[in-house]
Amino acid sequence: MKSRSYDSFFANFSNGTRLAIILCLKEKALSVGEIVEKVGGEQSNVSHHLEHLRRCKILNVEKKGKKRIYSLNKKTVMPMLRLVEKHVCNNCESCPMGCGSYAGG
Repeated sequence: MKSRSYDSFFANFSNGTRLAIILCLKEKALSVGEIVEKVGGEQSNVSHHLEHLRRCKILNVEKKGKKRIYSLNKKTVMPMLRLVEKHVCNNCESCPMGCGSYAGG
């Protein structure tokens, strides 16, 4: 696999808005309006990020009436998030390089 593919995939997790969207969908699926309430910002901007995450197969979308309900790709993204969460909890707070300051605030 080419490194550009990795770059493209992981760029989704380094963008603050996209990461906020991913983390707020960890617990349950939400509509665009609910996501905007949680992450803030303009709905058009959040919708743009949601579409990008959907095209990258990080999110799934389901239409319910007039609403679009977004959820994380449970097969691939959730296991990766659990692994990263475990790593952060076990290593980043005590990291001598100071990465704990980046691990959540």
